[in-house]
Amino acid sequence: MSFSDDRYSPSRASAGRQNGSANGLSSMLRLGIWSVLYFLFYMAQQVAELLAPLLLIAGVGWAALPHVVNAVSSSASHVDAQAHDVMSHVSEAIPHEIMLGSHLLTPSGLIFDGLLLMAVAAFGATLSAIAARSM
Repeated sequence: MSFSDDRYSPSRASAGRQNGSANGLSSMLRLGIWSVLYFLFYMAQQVAELLAPLLLIAGVGWAALPHVVNAVSSSASHVDAQAHDVMSHVSEAIPHEIMLGSHLLTPSGLIFDGLLLMAVAAFGATLSAIAARSM
């Protein structure tokens, strides 16, 4: 072992700085990419968590509404025949499907979309956790 190995060498120091700056740039680029992915996954999760219960409640309510109106109608028929007629017209007026532009809305479709959005929220939470650990 010679003393020349312990001496300061400017060429080694500048090479270390260049390699360190390349690692720093790579690290910053990787952090930026993971940050954007984390944002996108978390945003999808938040939107899905907001809309999933709304769609589920709307779908279940829409599916249950004709049954509730029929139950009220049958109990009202014992009291007043005119009330029974009104309730039967109301239950017939509840649509089974709604065409909104080119999108068909049904109660079972809303329930399925709500469950699908719950799966998207769980998937987004998983991916955002993975992205957070990778940062």
